[in-house]
Amino acid sequence: MAMTIELTESAAKQIRTQLDKRGRGLGLRVGVKKVGCSGFAYTYDYADEVRPEDRLFEAHGTKLVVDAKCLDFLNGSTLDYVKDGLKQAYKFTNPNVDSMCGCGESFSVKQA
Repeated sequence: MAMTIELTESAAKQIRTQLDKRGRGLGLRVGVKKVGCSGFAYTYDYADEVRPEDRLFEAHGTKLVVDAKCLDFLNGSTLDYVKDGLKQAYKFTNPNVDSMCGCGESFSVKQA
């Protein structure tokens, strides 16, 4: 089964803007870590390299780097960049999420 993560044009544009400001980097590194009241949270960082355990997704002229261990949590997701009033943030639409905590920072995953 092929693992997929979609990237919206808005997210790709923001990644390119951030990399241009930073002056280096090949894309955005996303992952999942254990935290919070519901269990997991998304992580975001610059990707300066693609490691052997990484998977690379490309769309709209930019790259998304994901550690293979996180793919089960992110498979089928779409990463967007949304502006809501003064708040601007990356946002995953993730079919694997069972529920979000009240603060919206962490989530639990559907059991197989």
